[in-house]
Amino acid sequence: MPTLELEIKELIISSLALEDLAPGDIDAAQPLFVEGLGLDSIDALELGMALQKRYGVTMSADSEVTRKHFASVNALVAFVESQRVR
Repeated sequence: MPTLELEIKELIISSLALEDLAPGDIDAAQPLFVEGLGLDSIDALELGMALQKRYGVTMSADSEVTRKHFASVNALVAFVESQRVR
């Protein structure tokens, strides 16, 4: 498992208090919201704040682009990597 993917999975688990999950339990391609992990809008806010604190990334709270970044772990990895290049 690539390092950034593992870090983001661990961040999801710790920031959302999902102690019953291990990083290996999260499919990087599965949806994070509704289906898949079943996260909700409050989880999105908490996860967004954790990502901002950990990686210094910024995103609009209610934009279609931000929703795409939160589609899956893979999408979050791509977003964080794109922000690191800047």
